[in-house]
Amino acid sequence: MRTWQVERRKRTRLLIELGGLVVKPRVVELTGDDRATILGALLWMADKLQSDQGERARSLWAPTGKQAFEAAHKGTGRTVSEVRR
Repeated sequence: MRTWQVERRKRTRLLIELGGLVVKPRVVELTGDDRATILGALLWMADKLQSDQGERARSLWAPTGKQAFEAAHKGTGRTVSEVRR
């Protein structure tokens, strides 16, 4: 397989995984698949991360995300929103 094919497959996998991060917490469902709203939220998040509050945001968001991944991996049946509570 050629190098460009390998790189393309790696990029495709990355994009699929990132798309799952929007689906898993029901963002698509909660916004009615309103892509402008989803993009707006992601832009807000990017602004927050670039601000003087960026480290605080990371320290709050990362543990919640890790818990959600662990719950999904262990098959606890807990939803992402249940992890946040």
